[in-house]
Amino acid sequence: MNLKNLVMWGVIVFLTIGLYNVFKNPQSAVNKKNTIIFSEFLTEVENGRVVEVQIQGNNIQGILSDGNRFTTYSPNDPNLIEKLTDKGVNISATPLDEKMPSLIGVLLSWFPMLLLIAVWIFFMRQMQGGKGGAMGFGRSKAKLMNELKGKVTFNDVAGVEEAKEEVEEVVEFLKDPKKFSRLGGKIPRGCLLVGPPGTGKTLLARAIAGEAEVPFFTISGSDFVEMFVGVGASRVRDMFEQGKKHSPCIIFIDEIDAVGRSRGAGLGGGNDEREQTLNQLLVEMDGFDTNEGVIIIAATNRPDVLDPALLRPGRFDRQVVVSLPDIIGREKILKVHAKKISMTPDINLRTVARGTPGFSGADLANLVNEAALLAARKNKRVVTYNEFEEAKDKVMMGAERRSMVMTQEEKKLTAYHEAGHAIVTINEKAAHPIHKATIIPRGRALGMVMQLPERDELSQTREQLHAQMAIAMGGRVAEEIIFGDDKVTTGASSDIEQATKRARAMVMRAGLSKEMGPVAYGENEEEVFLGRSVARQQHMSEETSRKVDLEIRKIVDKGYERAKKILKTKIDDLHKLAKALLTYETLTGEEIENLINKNIYPANKEDLKIEEENQASALGSIGLKPKIVH
Repeated sequence: MNLKNLVMWGVIVFLTIGLYNVFKNPQSAVNKKNTIIFSEFLTEVENGRVVEVQIQGNNIQGILSDGNRFTTYSPNDPNLIEKLTDKGVNISATPLDEKMPSLIGVLLSWFPMLLLIAVWIFFMRQMQGGKGGAMGFGRSKAKLMNELKGKVTFNDVAGVEEAKEEVEEVVEFLKDPKKFSRLGGKIPRGCLLVGPPGTGKTLLARAIAGEAEVPFFTISGSDFVEMFVGVGASRVRDMFEQGKKHSPCIIFIDEIDAVGRSRGAGLGGGNDEREQTLNQLLVEMDGFDTNEGVIIIAATNRPDVLDPALLRPGRFDRQVVVSLPDIIGREKILKVHAKKISMTPDINLRTVARGTPGFSGADLANLVNEAALLAARKNKRVVTYNEFEEAKDKVMMGAERRSMVMTQEEKKLTAYHEAGHAIVTINEKAAHPIHKATIIPRGRALGMVMQLPERDELSQTREQLHAQMAIAMGGRVAEEIIFGDDKVTTGASSDIEQATKRARAMVMRAGLSKEMGPVAYGENEEEVFLGRSVARQQHMSEETSRKVDLEIRKIVDKGYERAKKILKTKIDDLHKLAKALLTYETLTGEEIENLINKNIYPANKEDLKIEEENQASALGSIGLKPKIVH
């Protein structure tokens, strides 16, 4: 669209310049053919062949005795008139601008100003989205979504079953309003979708419109606020006017916290443009002029900063929490996105869902896409389980840094460090099963041991927390046992930091310290300053603070001693696993279990990898489309 406008304005400019050149001297093309030099003109005058001349400044036009017309340019010759008079030539004179048309003259004189005005209008249209021209500042930027772009229904939204149940009332009301009005009930005017980024709030709003089959307007909260005072309020009014014309309909405001922050917390006072926009939104939602049939759905991940007036009954009185999906929800989301790619039938999406705790819907969509990209990079016809594993590791921990130069001594130390974590994990009853151990650097880590929970955990026991403390200390203890105190590195700094944070939370927040009791120490209080939530920590006495620090140290030391006892007892397993990691670099949880418990070493993993890739290529080359797992 921008290129088209630029081409149009370029054509206009060139046409204007061409017209200017034509009208500036309309006779120039004709006169050019009959032009003679001044000396020749004087010769014709001396010979008496010039009958009539018309003088306009220094330009001379005339007629010869044979009827031919001519033009010439005369220098400032004071004797020219006298010569022409002596030869009996008819002389007439006109001013320079007598032949210039008055309208063309006015247009040409105003041409620069008109061009500047046209350019200004063009840029203002671009700044305002081209809606309503240069005077369309107050028009709403809400876009009417067309079903041709892709209709979304509840079947396309997975992992938020509770949220879908809550908004089904809205769908039923839009389909059959009389069902509710017959009993005197009123549908909630506004529905606020609250949840972390990427959980599918916008997708859920589109699904509501798709299920109800009503017009769906979408706008961002930042589209209301402009540099001109009153523009936001005007756009709110225009948005509701559009909604009334298409009633019943849904208006979706994404990131409403951009315009709905608490009033009085900013520096602008009552004249702040954002606050005026919020005031107009409040009036339109529940004021004297009720907007029947217009349902507002808004989304935000910052409900704590919203103005209380927005959340009162009659406005956004229905808050729907769109939380992170659990393992069942993650599996359903993976199935939705896996329909778009070709996979081998052996992929178990439940296993992938188990290994992605805390992932949002957007994260899972990215994981499936990364797996497809990795398979395409390897020239495969289908996506195998290896690509899903690599994609998951890349999303969670970063890409592999195989090009990183490590000495043999550093590799050996990393192998024993990760083997220490793994051995403690195997021997702690409350620990989660090992999913993978690797000494290939990823992100900022030189290696890692990944655990795979059997299910999503809503809370943790004291036994599980102490087990995690021992596992965190396993890497440092393994370094001390194998290489001695003087050879211990800073590689365990992240483990120590996490262990300290976990111990502090156990003492100060969870009340899991027998010495300090079930009391919350240093509880954070939330304050709103300049529209932002600021945490302020309560003051603790010096004696209490000292006791807290001692208790944290006691918990960390306990984990250290548990790890030390396990590794000294299982020193042979530590050596065995470290050597296997140096050989194979990456081992799965099953391979580690077979190695430690059954003394079964992994097969040549490179050969297995090549064989698997050949099988996948053969499967695609014969045109056999794999079954999609649902």
